[in-house]
Order: sequence, then C-alpha cells, then structure tokens
Amino acid sequence: MSLTFIEDIKAVKRNDPAAKNIVETLLCHTPLHAILTHRVIHFLHCSLRIPILPRCISVFSRFWSGVEIHPGAKIGKGFFIDHGTGVVIGETAEIGEYCVMFHGVTLGGTGHHLDKRHPTIGNNVLIGANATLLGPITVGDNTKIGATTVIINRDVPADCTVVGDPGRIVKRNGKQVNEPLPLAHYKHTSNAE
Repeated sequence: MSLTFIEDIKAVKRNDPAAKNIVETLLCHTPLHAILTHRVIHFLHCSLRIPILPRCISVFSRFWSGVEIHPGAKIGKGFFIDHGTGVVIGETAEIGEYCVMFHGVTLGGTGHHLDKRHPTIGNNVLIGANATLLGPITVGDNTKIGATTVIINRDVPADCTVVGDPGRIVKRNGKQVNEPLPLAHYKHTSNAE
C-alpha cells in the first residue's frame, strides 16, 4: 500500500504545475487527501470487511474534499484528480493505473443493473471536467474523454478520444474519425425484474 501512496503523490507532481513542493502537496491538495483516505477505507471495507465505519469516513472525506468515492471502488496506483469538487465514483467502479480525472466527473450507475453497476476505466485514461460515464461500461487503455462528454451504456475502445453528448469517437490510433461508440457488452439486469 505504501508504494501506491508514493505513486499517488508522484501523480500530483507529474500532473499539477501548481504543486510546488511535497509539503504543500501533502498539506493542501484535497483531492490527494480524498484518494489517500480512500486507500485506507477501501482496505477496511473490502479486506477487513468492517461495516459502517468506512462509509462514515468516506462521508467525512467528501465533506472535506468535495470528492465522493464509495469504499468499494477499486482504484489503481498513480491516480490523480485535478481540483476534485463534484467527483463521484460509485461502489463497483474500477479505475486502472495512472489515470487523470478532472472536477465534476461522475462514474455512476443507471439504476438498471445489479452487481456490476459502474464503469471500468483502463490504464492511462484521462477524463475531462464534468464528463458523465454511466453503467457497467468499459473504457479502454490510453483513452481521452473530453470535458462534458456523456457516455451511457456504451463501451469506449482503447487508444481513442471521445467527445460530445452523446459521446462519439473523434480520434482512434492517432487518426481523425467520426464514429459512434459501440454498445456495452454486459448482461442487462434490471432492478425492476
């Protein structure tokens, strides 16, 4: 876990030009506080199976940082949130390594799925401000999601750039394109069933 903490701190230095030194980063970077707190409460929630306390700590963390991360969410090392206010990461969300996320991003559910309800984000993914990704979708490695993009129940391939509402692929493997996103490949299970 300590290596993951170190990678999270390095992610701030790598991605935030306003982070002048390690002391300022540790004391003043509230999205980092949210991520480091999540690392602890995820361990309490998933490994030690301690009830209620991890959720209570996550509520305090949301109050302090403006970032809401459910204790069940799985987040890879080197995760960076810029600014952070309004970020929501659901219980079954999974985020790969070295991802960057801006303020206002939602990794949420649609209310129509059981078990896996939230997005799975690959490695080295950048998600722009106020983007909304809903459902048990998959976002491939090395992908960029533009600011205010909306993706609902659609998978995003690796190595592409997606923008718009609804999201469309505008760049794939370095070449300009204009393609719709493919439907997500998951078993549709409604809560109403």
